[in-house]
Amino acid sequence: MHAYTEKIREAAQRLLAEKKVDGVIGFRMGTIPMMSEPVFIRHADQVNQLVWNGFCGVNLANYLVKRKDRVAIVAKGCDSRNIVLQLQENQIRRDQMVILGAPCQGMVDRRKVWTFLKGRDPLQATEDGASLRVSGRDFDEVLDRQAFLQDNCRICTHRNPVIYDELLGDPVPEQTGVDRYEDVRRVEAMGFEERWRYFEDLIASCIRCYACRNACPMCYCPTCFVDESRPQWVGKTLDPTDTRTFHLLRAFHMAGRCTDCGACERACPMAIPVRQFTKKLEKDIKELYGYEAGVVPEGRPPLDTYRPDDPQDFIK
Repeated sequence: MHAYTEKIREAAQRLLAEKKVDGVIGFRMGTIPMMSEPVFIRHADQVNQLVWNGFCGVNLANYLVKRKDRVAIVAKGCDSRNIVLQLQENQIRRDQMVILGAPCQGMVDRRKVWTFLKGRDPLQATEDGASLRVSGRDFDEVLDRQAFLQDNCRICTHRNPVIYDELLGDPVPEQTGVDRYEDVRRVEAMGFEERWRYFEDLIASCIRCYACRNACPMCYCPTCFVDESRPQWVGKTLDPTDTRTFHLLRAFHMAGRCTDCGACERACPMAIPVRQFTKKLEKDIKELYGYEAGVVPEGRPPLDTYRPDDPQDFIK
């Protein structure tokens, strides 16, 4: 059992018993290996359902927007950055939350494990420090956990929560010397035609299920632009133009707001690397404004402010 599990249960028990919160948003064991699932605990006698492990990849901040009750929430580094943004965008009040900060060593990418197993069915997956043990009816594999992390976790430089009320463990060392934008620069170096084909191929398998949008803590518009009918901004078909328009416009809506939590890629049933869109904009915002989304709770994001002396160097 992970050390955080007992601390989460203890905090949940205390907060619910003292009626400081109406519920606790955390994780419980899923019904299949490597799939811990979100859970909302309302009663103290339910806290033993709560767990923590390397399979808690869902961004729980997605369950905060427009809440009216008072909740405790378990927040990894990326979750906490989304909470900061939701506070800045007035989607929830700070006094509604007790944030249980979880320093994070990265989340396991179950798809990478399934690919490695080549069709073998995993029945159990456990972690032991730097190792990941996956077993089935006729196999028992011990894997290097670091090699099977989600892609966003492998390049994460904010593993510790940036905002919290209680910290569940000692801060973990932040990764240094990480090149977050190697893939972006590779695309930037392409010619126009090659880059166009690259993104056309990237989204060719999209089935327009909107899982990427629904999993994102920052996609909370009451009516998404793809659902508008008066006027209709984009069609609902699988026509390449409609699909392209959805991905490009959604990416621009995330400019200066994406924390690279990986929720979109994790949710995509077609395994489309949709972070290729948002990472380019993340890179541009950092280079133009020196800003990383959700890292600093004070102040406003650069695309949410205006000053008469704003630099206009990018305007030709």
